[in-house]
Amino acid sequence: MKFILFCQYPYAFGIMQPIMQVLKDKQHEYLWFLTENLRGKFPFPDEPHTFEIEEIENYRSDVIFCPGNEVPHYLRGLKTQIFHGLAGEKKGHFKIRHYFDLYLTQGPYFTRRFQRLKRRHKNFDVIETGWPKLDIYGNERDKYGEEKKELLKQHSAKKILLYAPTFSPSLTSGPFLLKDLKKVADNEDYLLLIKFHDLMSPELIKQYRQFAAERSNVIFEEEPNIVKFLLMADLLISDTSSVVYEFLLLDKPVITFRSNSQIKLWENITEASTLSDKIQQNLGKDPYAEQRQTIIAEYHPYNDGQSALRMVNVVEDYVEEHGVPERRKLPFVRRRKMNRMFRRKKKQSRS
Repeated sequence: MKFILFCQYPYAFGIMQPIMQVLKDKQHEYLWFLTENLRGKFPFPDEPHTFEIEEIENYRSDVIFCPGNEVPHYLRGLKTQIFHGLAGEKKGHFKIRHYFDLYLTQGPYFTRRFQRLKRRHKNFDVIETGWPKLDIYGNERDKYGEEKKELLKQHSAKKILLYAPTFSPSLTSGPFLLKDLKKVADNEDYLLLIKFHDLMSPELIKQYRQFAAERSNVIFEEEPNIVKFLLMADLLISDTSSVVYEFLLLDKPVITFRSNSQIKLWENITEASTLSDKIQQNLGKDPYAEQRQTIIAEYHPYNDGQSALRMVNVVEDYVEEHGVPERRKLPFVRRRKMNRMFRRKKKQSRS
């Protein structure tokens, strides 16, 4: 079978790397598609990849894995949504844009919601598989253990704190927590890692880089895949970000600032001035340890490290039963949007 790994943003690399490995193991043919903004950022330069939409159109794939919100309707293949995060409360997470034939969900909470949408729209299927980005939790949870020990020793620190806010201007804690994160960094028992989303405001990036440059126990991380830092950190500081759920699944404490999640099974603060005290409380007493189990059961109960394999097995079986879709039926406005978004040449386009 022939697969396309469809990428529009750097976060997709960590999500689809486990799928790529499964495809290799099964000896399937695959091709990465990268949009222009990813030039110079692709971490697997020796893997087959292209920036040309015409090349993947001519490739005539059987399956397209996509963690983003859009995929061109005219590409041959089972258009499969595998998601870029776990924040179900974020605007658009459950929005049906009609680009996908199949949704592979992360856990029961997401499966139930998409099953209801399937009954309404009747033009896609839903199967629960788990999320491949988290396969490392089952396979290599201690992968960075030695690096963590060295970091703590190097900085004479006892705990690693990770600050990873969302980029969304209406939701990000970035402008509100800088002053109090500086107070947190006054405690030299803490090593503070700062990891920003690729789309974070350039002004905020500048401010936090300066903060890190001024403190020996603060590091502004540039590596794209956040999983490494999730595995190393003892506590996460965030807001309304999908990374909250990724961290909770490691069964470690989280503090958010003004999260808009309807159900908060972790410490959520509304006053930045309480941050230092709440860090101390959560590292010491871990008051939300029991509540976290609900998130683990509902959002991603798979700890076997086999979600990527399940995804590939599911689409193999689906194609065998239903065949390969030649294209996706869309209204004219959405077809035109895809043609413009991916700069499809007129001589190749069909309605």
